[in-house]
Amino acid sequence: MDLLEDAPGSNAHEFTVSELSGAVKRSLEDQFGRVRVRGEIGRVSRPSSGHLYFDLKDDRSVLAAVTWKGQAARLAQRPEEGMEVIATGRITTFPGQSKYQLIVDQIEPAGLGALMAMLEKRRQALAAEGLFDEARKRPLPSLPRVIGVVTSPSGAVIRDILHRLRDRFPTRVIIWPVAVQGEGCAPQVAAAIRGFNDLAPGGPIPRPDLLIVARGGGSLEDLWGFNEEAVVRAAAESRIPLISAVGHETDTTLIDFASDCRAPTPTAAAEMAVPVLAELAARLAESQARLTRCSQHHIDRPRQRLRDLSRALGRPTALTEAARQRLDLWGGRLDPALHGLVRTRRHQLAARPMPVALLRRFTDGKGHALHRLEHRLDAAATRRLERRRDRMTAMSERLDASLARVMATTRRSIGLQDQKLADLSRRLALAAQRAIRARSEALHRVDRMRQSLGYTETLKRGFVVVRGPDGAITSAQAARQVPQVELEFADGRVNARPEGAPPKPARKARPPEQKSLF
Repeated sequence: MDLLEDAPGSNAHEFTVSELSGAVKRSLEDQFGRVRVRGEIGRVSRPSSGHLYFDLKDDRSVLAAVTWKGQAARLAQRPEEGMEVIATGRITTFPGQSKYQLIVDQIEPAGLGALMAMLEKRRQALAAEGLFDEARKRPLPSLPRVIGVVTSPSGAVIRDILHRLRDRFPTRVIIWPVAVQGEGCAPQVAAAIRGFNDLAPGGPIPRPDLLIVARGGGSLEDLWGFNEEAVVRAAAESRIPLISAVGHETDTTLIDFASDCRAPTPTAAAEMAVPVLAELAARLAESQARLTRCSQHHIDRPRQRLRDLSRALGRPTALTEAARQRLDLWGGRLDPALHGLVRTRRHQLAARPMPVALLRRFTDGKGHALHRLEHRLDAAATRRLERRRDRMTAMSERLDASLARVMATTRRSIGLQDQKLADLSRRLALAAQRAIRARSEALHRVDRMRQSLGYTETLKRGFVVVRGPDGAITSAQAARQVPQVELEFADGRVNARPEGAPPKPARKARPPEQKSLF
């Protein structure tokens, strides 16, 4: 048994937590009154109080540092993440969290940080290979059917992305869970990007049309996994367009240069991935209206031009009025001239007799000519009738086609109206059912509350309600003053006479009835 071990009841001093914390603080401040520390700044925090909180680190250790509001305003060099500085101040403890920290009152730049120098060297080497060239970047799809998201499934980032996609344009989302910081971050993110690219189109798991690599904000060390060469090469080799949404707007990682598009935040990545459904519908309706107006304009302009030309041609009857008048004039002269010609020919024949054979040949020739004219007239009439029949048939077909189009449009319009009416009826029925269910549940709750607060539930536990002639009786003295009481139990009521109660007044006897003899 150790002789120095404190046994129960020993004389060792018992410190309180505050006493021990104060002793540690005094010892540390006495040993390291004022020190100069060289290190790289990481995780700078500027809360609304005006104080500055940051870390000083090297390749093995991290030291918490703070600069109070008054001294922070007088610093010649504002601390920024990745800077290598020499900080001057004093070491103290913070008992509230059992940690020590450096109170900094002066900062001097000491050169570029090791991490930032390594990051810049890697960026230049990858840029020299052409991984960041703008020619390699692909345009984002306008309406992706499937979106693949590479992020942590337990963080707020994926909820923000899904919420934004649901508000703007509901789309199918496939999540590939990965670690977004630590040693396993880089290989998991690179494997996720390559895994999405290896999916076969039309397979059991749909191949995404767009990838989003997302993570919330953090320090340079937290985001370092997205600066690894494996992640950058996987993003550059991706055949699927990729949006980088790592960190906040001021955070920059190497995957941002290799991706096809960089989003300042994960929510902004969701906004860049899909359009707003309402705006898309409005643009489609506007385009449809413009197309309708343009088509109508292309129909109205030739129609108006034809009307203008028809006014320039004049009335068709005016073109034939002069010819009709000449026909009437010559028609009136034709009959007398024909009779005169017949008389003249008759006189000539009478003066010079014509041989019968010559007359027969003349009449036969005129008869043949008349027959030829008759055949030509019949053929012309037949052709004219056929042309008019064909024109009427074409007009009938066009009229039938126009009528069919109008009827189809009307049926579609009626079908859409019927569908809208059915949807509204179904929504009204569902709303009525929900309202009835809500009112019924509220009524049941009120009834249960009435039953739980009512006295009938109390009666079931063995209590009774005592009533007298004037109402409920609440004391023994009042019960003794009435001749009889009524006891109400849970299953019924009974009458009882209290001990020491006054006797019940006797009823007055009725006088005997006197019967009349008459």
